[in-house]
Amino acid sequence: MPLVNFANLDFDQIKTSIKDYLRSNSNFTDYDFEGSNLSTIIDVLAYNTYITSYNANMVSNEVFIDSATLRENVVSLARNIGYTPRSKRCAETNISFFVDTTSYSSPPQSITLNKGLAVSTASFGNQSYTFALLDDVTVPVSDNQAAFQNVPVYEGLYLTQSFTVNSFDPNQRFILSNAGIDISTLRVVVKPSQESTVSRKYTQADSLFGIDGDSAVYFVQEVEGERYELIFGDGIFGKKLDAPSFIEVSYIITSGEEGNGLASFSFSGKLTSTRDNTSVTTGISIIEAASPSENGQNIENMESIKKYATQIYASHKRAVTTNDYEAIIPILYPQTDSVSAFGGESLNPPQYGKVFVSIKPTSGPYLSTQIKDNLKRKIKEYSVSGIDIEITDLKFLYIELDVTAYYNTGLARSSSSVNTAIASNLEKYSESAEINKFGARFKYSKALCVIDNSSDAITSNITKVVIRRDLRVALNSFAEYEICFGNCIFAQNCDGYNIKSSGFNVEGVSGVVYLTDHPEEGRSMGTIDLIRLTSKTQAKVIKKSIGTIDYEKGEIKLTPINITNTVVNRGFPVIEISASPCSNDVLGKDDLYLQLDMENTTIESIPEGSIMNGTGTGSSYANGSIVRGKKVIPGSTSCDTEDIVTTSSTTIY
Repeated sequence: MPLVNFANLDFDQIKTSIKDYLRSNSNFTDYDFEGSNLSTIIDVLAYNTYITSYNANMVSNEVFIDSATLRENVVSLARNIGYTPRSKRCAETNISFFVDTTSYSSPPQSITLNKGLAVSTASFGNQSYTFALLDDVTVPVSDNQAAFQNVPVYEGLYLTQSFTVNSFDPNQRFILSNAGIDISTLRVVVKPSQESTVSRKYTQADSLFGIDGDSAVYFVQEVEGERYELIFGDGIFGKKLDAPSFIEVSYIITSGEEGNGLASFSFSGKLTSTRDNTSVTTGISIIEAASPSENGQNIENMESIKKYATQIYASHKRAVTTNDYEAIIPILYPQTDSVSAFGGESLNPPQYGKVFVSIKPTSGPYLSTQIKDNLKRKIKEYSVSGIDIEITDLKFLYIELDVTAYYNTGLARSSSSVNTAIASNLEKYSESAEINKFGARFKYSKALCVIDNSSDAITSNITKVVIRRDLRVALNSFAEYEICFGNCIFAQNCDGYNIKSSGFNVEGVSGVVYLTDHPEEGRSMGTIDLIRLTSKTQAKVIKKSIGTIDYEKGEIKLTPINITNTVVNRGFPVIEISASPCSNDVLGKDDLYLQLDMENTTIESIPEGSIMNGTGTGSSYANGSIVRGKKVIPGSTSCDTEDIVTTSSTTIY
């Protein structure tokens, strides 16, 4: 009798396999008659086999961190290798206000802002937010004023919880009741008993190194329901808690990312006089925030846990390889959205003994100097002695698309509706984690599918790809510049104009000038020239060979040049430089952060009849204008600047 393979999970296939088995046995004859008793038994067997196989498959998946689908299992597997997932993070800001005590009959010497609720916002949409203080803040009263300056407050609800150690419960667990806790806000105090006036503050630990039997520490681990459990020492690693020790825990339950961007507050806290411990309720000024609240984050998702848990385990909490740096930095700086690290030995010329780190924060494109310095000090605790760490500013590699979509006029109301649908789909794609990160790949075929699937009316599309880097310049000083695209540049035109730039001014040269290229024979190398426009479509070379271009490496180097002004300014002077890549698949190599630029993406929809008569078609390489942005033409009688003509509402390159 043949063996039957039950490796599939489909009910009908299982049922067919059972029938095939019975078909080989002449003792059974009515197995293939629907409604017969034996057929009913076969259905029951197939259903039972299906459920059993499904459960076995799910169990098998859930025991491996890369295939697990339930958060509890992913967290548990990460715990086994010593990784604690990042909790929610409170949005934070600094507030300032003063209390005027002129009208007080007995002015206090100092005033205390008590921990807990501090300020609140008005209704923001359908939601109001509260901000709390983690510790008491006391300031002196001087000249009838108590000035509270730059007091840190954190978005969320301030709560307290207590436990009593029970010696009769050997399996006692200290699980915090609420989800959404920012574990960095935990404050743990232990007293010998509930009635005791003596207490000891415990600190959170994440390693056993340096801990002895008297260390007042606790550990935190995530348990079911996105809650957290406190774990205390056993007398060998950390101080053991004896009954009837009383544990007091305070923390903040936060909204995470929802609390970002708030700047208008009203006072909701409690002020007390240090003279007689009475409440202070008058003379409170308007609350001023140093900046809108920021750094709020949601709890670490499963994809991030799967990625970083294994990396942290592999690094053993030391930074030796570049992967170690990329794993540890998000732990040291939770506001990290993406990080890239590479050794100086990979540069040309090499810079031995250096590690370069580029970080994309969750809010804003750049890190402040203070954050960079703090990070460098923290990383030194993990890195090899003698290694110099350089935290560089973020370098964006922008992708701009020129989309020409052909559509069936019978299935679309208008070309504008098709444009809107394409723009909406591309916007979602541009915000996806697939491309917004270091080491990302822009997949041309995926982008074409996104465009085609935007509307049933779309029959095809021709999409041109342009890559752009923004060169940040130092005004009024001679400086050399190097800008790398990290991708091969396509030298389509032997006469140049493969490189296009926005306008800028140079010392000793009148008018606005632009950068262009001139390929050498073989089109692997070329020179960079300065040009000035004489008309919309023509230019004059002002100065030759002010730099070089390596098309294969995608590198542009400029010799010392004194730039006095730039047409593009984003709070700092910028020269936009764009080119067509050799491959429509674009890579974000090393420290380049890949981003689809929707602001400079053009979309045009054309009735499909245009392609039938041979009009409106083109290649996937972009030609367009010889410069970027506004064309500055000296001597124009109407206006010195002329906008590049576009066929859509966005700016063409």
